[in-house]
Amino acid sequence: MGKCIACYSCSFACAREVMKSFSPQYAAIRIKTRGGLQSKLTADICRACKNPPCAEACPYEALVPRVGGGVKLISDKCTGCENCIPACPVGYIIMNPVQEKIVMCIHCGICSKYCPHDVLRLEEVDDICWTQDSCEQ
Repeated sequence: MGKCIACYSCSFACAREVMKSFSPQYAAIRIKTRGGLQSKLTADICRACKNPPCAEACPYEALVPRVGGGVKLISDKCTGCENCIPACPVGYIIMNPVQEKIVMCIHCGICSKYCPHDVLRLEEVDDICWTQDSCEQ
């Protein structure tokens, strides 16, 4: 994030191409300062938890754990109950009040594609040995 200049290209691309919105406030990646004019920037984005508490908190199975971490959002099942919001350990999940659905990163890489300073990247993870239980000794 040291190279980020807060151009918001990533947020605009996500909002436009993924969320079908012209408002970056509903993008799945949000760039903000840590406070003050001279402070460093941070990216508010899903950290792809290995055992996502947001999925456990969803009574409608709208958030399904993905192999390698994170969740897949099944939008048709999302009722907007907001149980996942306080369950997120990094406070990432927000509600889109217009659609009455949560805003969730789908790990598509659009944000990294539009980042002009190579701050963001989408990386593959080793699905075979993600948890200790699945590793061969």
